Amino acid sequence: MAHDIIVVTEAELRQAVKLDMSAIGTVERAFAALATGEVIMPPILSMAIPDANGEVDVKTAYIPGFEGFAIKVSPGFFDNPKLGLPSLNGLMILFSAKTGLVEALFLDNGYLTDVRTAAAGAVAAKHMSPAAVETAGVIGTGVQAKLQMEAAFLVRPFKRVLVWGRDSEKAQTCASELAANLGVEARVENDPGQLVAESQLVVTTTPARTPVLNADWLHPGLHITAMGSDQGEKNEIDPQALARASAYICDRVSQCEKLGELRSAIATGLWDKGTPAELGEVVAGKVTARKSPDDITICDLTGTGAQDTAIATHALGAAKAARLGTIIQA
Repeated sequence: MAHDIIVVTEAELRQAVKLDMSAIGTVERAFAALATGEVIMPPILSMAIPDANGEVDVKTAYIPGFEGFAIKVSPGFFDNPKLGLPSLNGLMILFSAKTGLVEALFLDNGYLTDVRTAAAGAVAAKHMSPAAVETAGVIGTGVQAKLQMEAAFLVRPFKRVLVWGRDSEKAQTCASELAANLGVEARVENDPGQLVAESQLVVTTTPARTPVLNADWLHPGLHITAMGSDQGEKNEIDPQALARASAYICDRVSQCEKLGELRSAIATGLWDKGTPAELGEVVAGKVTARKSPDDITICDLTGTGAQDTAIATHALGAAKAARLGTIIQA
């Protein structure tokens, strides 16, 4: 018996799915579900293709209470720009959690990942940053730098944003776009230490392999969300910072041990606090990350399959509501 599958392109998804409180709420619900222990989320499947300077990651998760589960395929082929092609692309497939039938195919080229990653940053800021944020800072100048600040602004409406990047021209472009999009003061800060000193909320969004944020820069009342480290060789945060923080929280401990900032802290022998708590436990109220305004908190985001299932479910509803996508029969 044939059944309908909706195929939605990146352009259609950009129309239907916005980085808003609805998207953030869906991702927040996925984190809360992770804390129940009932989510089924296998380890990330990752394959390198060295002959083409490429890699592919596959993520998935089943969340009780969600009508579907997603499988996301994310290839990165880093010589593609020489061929006039994007280095990143990919898609998500949403299956029915009741029948296993394919319900939707999202040809998003990574757009849904961008939204859910920024939404996860907003969840971390909502539950871990100080109640009042005057100044936010971002270390990095790419797509996530802008989206993370836009997401954080939805839950902590700051008055000023500072941007640091290795490329000052890109940093200026990022600051200008944030000023226009958020209607706040935005400027480039050439000293990352000064950026951290002036900020109550800092997000690191780089592919750095050596720390871009020094432990000596930590100050009372600071929250850091580190979301750049998602591979074993990456490291944005000085491992001593994890040891000194009042609370260090993982999106998924098993992933952070292998791919996130925790890996570097363990490797250098600086982590001796046992198993960290997870963001889902904070969202669910099982763990309090920030116990006082002066606490220093760090959240390590490596990206989870649960977030992908959440945003894919959200995208299906949004596409149907906007009457976007093409129905095919299979």
